[in-house]
Amino acid sequence: MEILFLVISVPSLFIMTRHSLARNLVACLLLALPMAQAKAATVREVNIAFGQEVFADENLWDDDVDVLAQRLRWPLESKTSTDSSYRKYPRPDDRLLGSRSYSNALYGEEGKVSSISLVFANKGDAVTYSQHALNNAKMASERDAQIRKFPQQIQNDKRNISEALTRLFGEPSADRFGQGRETREFVKRWDWNGHAFLLASPRDEYVVLRIMSVDSANAGGKLRISDSEMRSRVASRVERRSNGDVVLKDMPMVNQGAKGYCVPATWERVMRYMGVPADMYVLAMAGQTEVGGGTQIDAITAGASDTIMRSGRRAESASINFDALSVSKYIDRGLPLMWAMFSTSDYNKAVDSRMAARRAMSDPKLWKKELANARMAAKKLIKDSQSRHICMIIGYNKETGEIAVSDSWGPEYAERWITADEAVAVTQASTVTLINF
Repeated sequence: MEILFLVISVPSLFIMTRHSLARNLVACLLLALPMAQAKAATVREVNIAFGQEVFADENLWDDDVDVLAQRLRWPLESKTSTDSSYRKYPRPDDRLLGSRSYSNALYGEEGKVSSISLVFANKGDAVTYSQHALNNAKMASERDAQIRKFPQQIQNDKRNISEALTRLFGEPSADRFGQGRETREFVKRWDWNGHAFLLASPRDEYVVLRIMSVDSANAGGKLRISDSEMRSRVASRVERRSNGDVVLKDMPMVNQGAKGYCVPATWERVMRYMGVPADMYVLAMAGQTEVGGGTQIDAITAGASDTIMRSGRRAESASINFDALSVSKYIDRGLPLMWAMFSTSDYNKAVDSRMAARRAMSDPKLWKKELANARMAAKKLIKDSQSRHICMIIGYNKETGEIAVSDSWGPEYAERWITADEAVAVTQASTVTLINF
C-alpha cells in the first residue's frame, strides 16, 4: 500500500487566508489516504447507482453530447460554434447517487461529451434568496432555518456520495483540482475506464461531483491558450449586422438559477469566453459570496485573479460613458464588459416590452425614432439598492444609440437592447470590469 503525506512548512501558514488554511489542513488528511485501484463496476451498476442512464457504454467521451442531453432530459443552456452546455435545476424530490442534486450540468466540445458537473447541497441553491423573503416574517424564518441546516446537509451529502462511489469503484485516492490559490479544490478521486470522478466539498460551501476524462483530471483543469490565438478568436467573434448592430457572438450562457449568483455566473461566462476555466460555484467561494447570494465585485476580482493570471489574462476596470461610442472601443476588440447596475422591475418591463419588435428591426433610423418614448421614460427609472445586479455589455448600435446587454438567466436573456439613457439611469458606477490580454 502506498501512502502519501503532505508537509506544510510553518512560514507558509502565515500567508494563507482563513479559507486557504482550512482547505490545506483538509488536504493533509486527504493526502494520507491510501491509493487504490477502481473496482470493475459494470455500466449497468454505475447507471443504477446514479439513478439515471448516464453511460451508454464504457466510454462517455465519444458520445454525442446532444444525444446524452436528450437521454437525461437536461435542457440546453448554451451553444457556441465550439462548445455547448445543458443544465437542469432538478425538483426537490430528484436524486442522484441517493442525494438531492441542485444543479446538473453537461458540457460538450466539438459535439462530444467533455464533462459533467453535479452540484449537491451548497450555500447558494439550498437557501432561499430574495428581498421578498427577507421582508416576509414567515419566509425570513424559513430562510434562517435553511441557513442553520445547510452546513449539515453538505456534510451528509459528502458522506453519502463518497460511500456510494466507494461501493462502486473501491477506495478513493486524494488529489487536487483547479489552478488558482482561492479556486483550488482538494478532492477525493475515483478512476474508472478512462473516467475520473472528483468529489469536492470545501467547508460550508458546496458538494460537487465532477466527471471528466482522466487526462483532464491529471491536468488539474489547466488551460493555457496563447495571447495570439486568443486575440484571433475574440476578433472573429465580432459580428457586424446589416442593421448596424455590432454584437459579440459565441458567448457562453450560464443560468444562475433562483439564487443570487449573478456575479459568479457572469464571471464564469466571461472567463470561459476568454479561455479561462471557470465554475460559478467555485467563483462564489473565491469571491466570498454570502449564503443564498450576494457578491462584492472587489472580492471576486481578488479571488479569481490568480486563476486568470495563470491563464495569461488579467482582470481590470475601465471608466466609460454608457453610450455606443464608448462601448465600441471594447466590443470592436472582442472584449465583453461586466456591468454593475440596478435591475429593477420597471427597467426589465420596459426592455422586455419592445424586444420582439427590436429583433425584427431592419431600419435603424426608423427604430431610433421609435425609441424616443423609451429615452424619455428612462428619466423615471430609479436606482433601487434592493435590485443590485451584474450583467454583460456585449454590443452596440451607433445609429440607434443602443447598447446590447446579456443576463445570466438563460438563453432567452442572451441578448437584450437598451438605450444609453436607460443605462445611465440604472448604472451603479461609471466603471466596468473586463478580462484583457
